[in-house]
Amino acid sequence: MGILEKISEIEKEIARTQKNKATEYHLGLLKAKLAKYRSQLLEPTKKGGDKGEGFDVLKSGDARVALIGFPSVGKSTLLSTLTHTHSEAASYEFTTLTCIPGVIEYRGANIQLLDLPGIIEGAAQGKGRGRQVIAVARTADLVLMMLDATKPYVHRQLLERELESVGIRLNKNKPNIYFKVKKGGGLSFNSTCQLTKVDEKMVQMILHEYKIFNAEVLFREDCTPDELIDVILGNRVYLPCLYVYNKIDQISIQEVDRIARQPHSVVVSCNMKLNLDFLLETLWEYLALIRVYTKKPGQPPDFDDGLILRRGVTIEHVCHSIHRTLASALKYALVWGTSTKYSPQRVGLAHSVHDQDVVQLIKK
Repeated sequence: MGILEKISEIEKEIARTQKNKATEYHLGLLKAKLAKYRSQLLEPTKKGGDKGEGFDVLKSGDARVALIGFPSVGKSTLLSTLTHTHSEAASYEFTTLTCIPGVIEYRGANIQLLDLPGIIEGAAQGKGRGRQVIAVARTADLVLMMLDATKPYVHRQLLERELESVGIRLNKNKPNIYFKVKKGGGLSFNSTCQLTKVDEKMVQMILHEYKIFNAEVLFREDCTPDELIDVILGNRVYLPCLYVYNKIDQISIQEVDRIARQPHSVVVSCNMKLNLDFLLETLWEYLALIRVYTKKPGQPPDFDDGLILRRGVTIEHVCHSIHRTLASALKYALVWGTSTKYSPQRVGLAHSVHDQDVVQLIKK
């Protein structure tokens, strides 16, 4: 029996097993087996051989956004509209057959947008170049899931399931579980909160499935067996995701209003160029980018060429982005902006900067 058949059998068994207190250990064990087979499926089986056509694109710019969706939802049209890159767009499916990069120039930042070929159901098993598409998506900072507003909600669920099955977790935080494999001493199990979804016996059964008999596990929040499996495997990617509903010019205004009020959702029309400015604003927010401007002593700030950094960065990060030796030579920094109580404020390396702050670095 091949891996695909084993996965199919386990999925069927999970579907027909009733969820109650008596079956929770059995379901936890099945989920552990399923995750193990899926990770085996994603690993390349043969070494060497022909490499074939390159698919991934060199990472460039300040952030990377992967455009994912079913065929013919308007991914190529969106890429051509937002960037200076032309991506072939036509009314038939699978117009795009490889990864096409473009660059969105917005608020002084260069955001790399990747137009990936349309995903089909079963992409996680490698159908329709799906595995390569999903591998590129794992390297992105944000997933832009393109959906057709005229199609049913089940399309979004199918895409989420495909990404979920290859270890991409959308709009989720990493589970707060400390896990470390030891050389001996058996299982050390602790928790800092009340656990309602797992207990020591289930943790032990899941670890035994992965042939781990000596480990330290500390739950800092009430997590599910799935989240524990994610921590054990350690190859999960947690990405923010923005759901973009295209073709809103073909549905009623009440339907547009209903979709727009859903969490993490933006409604657009690529053909009629509707609401694209709001999409870029939301994209900027989700990528958590900020602009920091530098200033030389006795001169006005340089507002033309700002530094693009991530939200929550400190003066030390600002120094590293200019030159790697600057942080060790810094005496103090003067900061103008919303991160300070008064302007200019004299600060050290640990001071956090905000969007559009002006920074003047004074060396020793």
